[in-house]
Amino acid sequence: QVQLVESGGGLVQAGGSLRLSCEASGRTFNTNAVGWFRQAPGKEREFVGGINWYGGSTLYTDSVKGRFTISKDNAKNTVYLQMNFLPAADAAVYYCAAAGAIGTVRGPYQHWGQGTQVTVSS
Repeated sequence: QVQLVESGGGLVQAGGSLRLSCEASGRTFNTNAVGWFRQAPGKEREFVGGINWYGGSTLYTDSVKGRFTISKDNAKNTVYLQMNFLPAADAAVYYCAAAGAIGTVRGPYQHWGQGTQVTVSS
């Protein structure tokens, strides 16, 4: 099993920035990708972006392209989500997830963290 712990959420003013972290532990050797998802109240969980664990290629949903950047530190087993120019629409609980041996940044994702809250004030 892979354990994922998100951190870095909090309150930010509209237009501000946050960096989220996702630290993986456990049996991570067959993790091919880590993705970020978010879910706002009353909305479905949506894919934000992801990164291949070894190759480093990334994929983003259109609404965050140019504002969000996903990076990783393999030595720390950590993936980061840098979020810039945050509008209220970006407020949500953000989750990271790991795709296993058959997965890519497009999924399927098997292991999930508990989430971290991002609140954007007007």
